[in-house]
Amino acid sequence: MSGWWIGVAAAVEASSLSAWLRSSAWGYPAVESVHIAGLAVLIGTAVAFDFRLLGFGSRLAVDALAGFLLPCARIGLVIAALSGALLFSMQATTFAGQALFYIKMGSIAVAVINATIFHRGVFRSVSTWRYSPDTPGAARAAALLSLVAWTVVLICGRLLAYV
Repeated sequence: MSGWWIGVAAAVEASSLSAWLRSSAWGYPAVESVHIAGLAVLIGTAVAFDFRLLGFGSRLAVDALAGFLLPCARIGLVIAALSGALLFSMQATTFAGQALFYIKMGSIAVAVINATIFHRGVFRSVSTWRYSPDTPGAARAAALLSLVAWTVVLICGRLLAYV
């Protein structure tokens, strides 16, 4: 691991906010609870939308479902990212040296990039397949990649709690 990155992690971990969160009886549990709530909103909405793209619930219009779920997912992402940064800060030097941390961050990047490509690509033609149980192959592929990426994020995050 690069020396400058370990130095940054050590400085983050030594911050007064991180020290306070570690020493507080309720700091870590509160941040972890907020993180789990953010993940539940983010990943719950992603899974629901991905299942629709895979053909389940075809009575629901894909574009209407996206219009409802996407703002919820964005809120969940912001909550999860902010609380995740706080969780990282409490054990930054430990996480900075863990492959699981990088796999989790990479999987988050894959999931976000995948969603961005989907919405800027195949989703633009949604008016032609909005009620179809047989969505375009690119939409199904995006849904499968999303499900895999978010599952990896959850598994790595859970395992990081034990390192």
